Amino acid sequence: MDSDVPTVNLRLWRADAIVLFDWLRSTDLNTVPITHPAQKQALTDLCTSFEWKADVDIGGVTEEDIAAAQNEVAKDMGW
Repeated sequence: MDSDVPTVNLRLWRADAIVLFDWLRSTDLNTVPITHPAQKQALTDLCTSFEWKADVDIGGVTEEDIAAAQNEVAKDMGW
């Protein structure tokens, strides 16, 4: 991303980040319902952001890490 573009810092629970990253990298974004092409691009940018940020530290997660994160996030569901 261009360094002149305004950015937003977002804090996520690590388990949420792992679940989102796993979903984003395994989902065909051409099949995700969107109402504007920018939505697909924003999802792509989010996935790329997860890959680039060393402080997120989720690029090398294992299948066991993903399963554990999914279990943790599912326990926090309020609906």
